[in-house]
Amino acid sequence: MKKFSTAACILVSTVAFATLSQPAQAASTTPMAPKPTRCAFLPNAPDQHVVVKGDTLWDISGKFLKHPWCWPQVWGMNREEIRNPHWIYPGQIVYFDRAAGRLRLGRPKNNNSDSANVRLSPQVRITNLDNEAIQSIPPGVIEPFLSQPLIIEENTFQTAPRIVATQEGHVFLGTGDRAYVRGDLGGAKDFQVFRPGKPLKDPVTAKIIGYEAVYLGDIKLVRTGKTPDEADSFTVTSSKEEIGVGDRLMPLPAKPIINYVPHPPEQQVDARIVSVYGGVNQAGQNQVVSINRGAEDGLDIGSVLELSRLGAVIKDTTDEKKPVKLPDEKYGHLFVFRIFKNISYGLVMQVTNPVQIGDIASSPE
Repeated sequence: MKKFSTAACILVSTVAFATLSQPAQAASTTPMAPKPTRCAFLPNAPDQHVVVKGDTLWDISGKFLKHPWCWPQVWGMNREEIRNPHWIYPGQIVYFDRAAGRLRLGRPKNNNSDSANVRLSPQVRITNLDNEAIQSIPPGVIEPFLSQPLIIEENTFQTAPRIVATQEGHVFLGTGDRAYVRGDLGGAKDFQVFRPGKPLKDPVTAKIIGYEAVYLGDIKLVRTGKTPDEADSFTVTSSKEEIGVGDRLMPLPAKPIINYVPHPPEQQVDARIVSVYGGVNQAGQNQVVSINRGAEDGLDIGSVLELSRLGAVIKDTTDEKKPVKLPDEKYGHLFVFRIFKNISYGLVMQVTNPVQIGDIASSPE
């Protein structure tokens, strides 16, 4: 079988290091809380690694850990520190503290220092040093998915504002053209325009849980209707495809969060692959898929799920052909990077088999 692998996804993230000696906070004690994940070190892990430009925290952790995504645990980060990470930079050294089973960050040893492992405090820098900081995972793969394309859930689609008329003499609209809209704007002024795409069906219930919409462009409110039956006036600020009557509006999403780290979900998640972006049936490295779980199921940005192929039920030819279910086969991980209410986008990572619609995406064991 061809091996699929990936360096991992993009989002810029960073981490609070070294001064943190307490273990990661335990998961919720509710019945649905996940089991703590054991982050095993590789038997051939090095004693240290010098951070250089181009490194990622994922790749560095892969030199030490069996599962690179669980590095927040071996850094001793708690949940609040995972949500509000800090920066590290080239020239610093990652040390493997074998006695404590932790990774630590230090400065290179020099003639005036008795110890190479000088613990560093998290640093807050007000200058624009984001491009110098070491990223959690390499950029470039999922940036377009942070604001587009769109997943429109069933109830949202039914109530979305819609274009009811175009500028006189225009069948379709482009940048700078005027559009007239009816519907509840919710106080927003900047919107994305979309057209309903293929329905997304839950692989378990077969019910439509949303639509993978076609992103058309952006539009801005310039004049609110003066009476309840008067349309609102908009100007098209950018267009990717032709915009026309019947197309729908969604408020422009907030600027995506870029400071976060991979971690298990806060509660047990059992999801299925709903679709592979691009209309194909299988996904490999660096491809984006959607799953049938979202914010209401305990997922947040940076959640990592384990991918498995559902074991088939076969006839046992050795025992009167009685049915027997084969075990689910684990084959990789999924990094969740954009969350909707009941659906999420995730990037396929480190897989040994192609991902198929209906496959399992669950909390790591």
